[in-house]
Amino acid sequence: MAPQTAAVWPYDTYHDLRWLYVYHDSWPAFFAWLLVMVVARAVFHTGLGVLAWPKHMRRPTVWWLLRRSLGLAVLVALLVAPWALISVAASVVALSWVLLASLLPMVLLAPFLQRAAVIGPWWRGLPSAPLVGWSLLNFVVLTVAGALSWAVPGWWTVLVAAVAGILNGLLWNRSVHSALLAPTTRWPRVPAAPIAAVLALAVPVVGSVVNAKTGEGLGIDVVMLDEPMPAGSDHAVIVLAGYGSSYGGERPPDDRVEVFSYRGLAPDGQPLPYDREDTRISVADSVRLLSRQVDRLHRRTDRKVALIGESEGAMVARTYLQQSAHPAVDTLAMFSPLINAGRAYYPPPNEKQGFGVATGWQLRQAFRLMNMIGVSNGDADQPFFRSLIDNAPFYRNQLLCPVPGVRTVAFLPTTTAAEAPPGEYSDIPVIQMLGVHGTLLDRAQLQDRLIALLSDDPLPATERRGEYALLSWLGSAWQTPPLAIAANPAWAGFRQPDPAFTGKACLPAR
Repeated sequence: MAPQTAAVWPYDTYHDLRWLYVYHDSWPAFFAWLLVMVVARAVFHTGLGVLAWPKHMRRPTVWWLLRRSLGLAVLVALLVAPWALISVAASVVALSWVLLASLLPMVLLAPFLQRAAVIGPWWRGLPSAPLVGWSLLNFVVLTVAGALSWAVPGWWTVLVAAVAGILNGLLWNRSVHSALLAPTTRWPRVPAAPIAAVLALAVPVVGSVVNAKTGEGLGIDVVMLDEPMPAGSDHAVIVLAGYGSSYGGERPPDDRVEVFSYRGLAPDGQPLPYDREDTRISVADSVRLLSRQVDRLHRRTDRKVALIGESEGAMVARTYLQQSAHPAVDTLAMFSPLINAGRAYYPPPNEKQGFGVATGWQLRQAFRLMNMIGVSNGDADQPFFRSLIDNAPFYRNQLLCPVPGVRTVAFLPTTTAAEAPPGEYSDIPVIQMLGVHGTLLDRAQLQDRLIALLSDDPLPATERRGEYALLSWLGSAWQTPPLAIAANPAWAGFRQPDPAFTGKACLPAR
């Protein structure tokens, strides 16, 4: 993230706000550092504007530029704040489409904001083609520089950041020149910048719809519930669907397969139908329901039990194995688990202090607004989200670690690469497959791996895709900084190394 420190608007403010949202620990600290951020940005932009001003053009006074930069620093902070907030939410739930929804508005607004400090009615008319080109090049430079900052060892990061700073200076120079020499080319009387800001507000809505549609494809429930179990398998299976799923009570064709119910079991032992809202319960409640269902299924079939979980279901199954696993459970397949979830924190609403206290308050207001306009009916403090936040050290460090006596495999779609900073977070076989969260595209490959797993064949070796590592590096520049586990009193009971600093999980306790 370091190269974004000297970037042009809005990427620099996006950088500052993400740090502020994660690392403030009280309301006074939030407002104090927000004030420092705004003033420092105004002074910095004024200096860069003076240095970049074309020599053949008359420059306004420094005081004029400072006043304008100060007002714009406040405006840009207000415009960028919702997207920085969504970026923090992405680091809590570890979903790439949420991160993308926070980043696309920055790309959309950048050409408008980059001319704001140097021309008068900057909000009218479309920005010139050169200004759009320089802003897109700045995004590319920041992405590549961020990837290199993660890739190089030790102090080489400082050199990468220094080179990125030089490139940022050149881009500042070109952006100021483009804004002054060609203030606008089309629609000079149209309030294009406010229209762009309104369009940016629609990005998360479109993203949620697209994610819902792509998630209707090939999921674990489709693969496991449509066909009988393989002939060579001696397992009974519980399929745990993901967040926002629903179940109408239909029985799978194979009597050895059951759907995990987020509502529990009927008196006859069959899983109860459930709605999307039922998946919002806490992981602890889901673990208790799963424990009863595993015990009931084992007694009914007298077979070993395999758990196959998708997204939230994978988190529930892995937590169950950590806390209260039945001895009959010997197999776990995790499909689209939430890698490195809980990298940020905000306290419950009744607490007035703690890391992310202002972040939590703002997220609650954002959910209320989305609920009012019918975009969502969620809650920033729903039990499932709080489970990820309150137990984040476990999910950040132990999710993809071996469980004694349990054969464990994780299936990761390619979009998972952008859901967490680069690192080695697994000590179990991981199969990287083409797809998005909750949807894999190669049904034959998925079925082959699951059949082998359920037939007690040797565990497959880790299978990597070439683009996975590249996407991980390129996405690293836009990740929210992870909150250090040792810094948060709410995580005081955790005594293992922090993957945010080691880049590795499953390390022994200190």
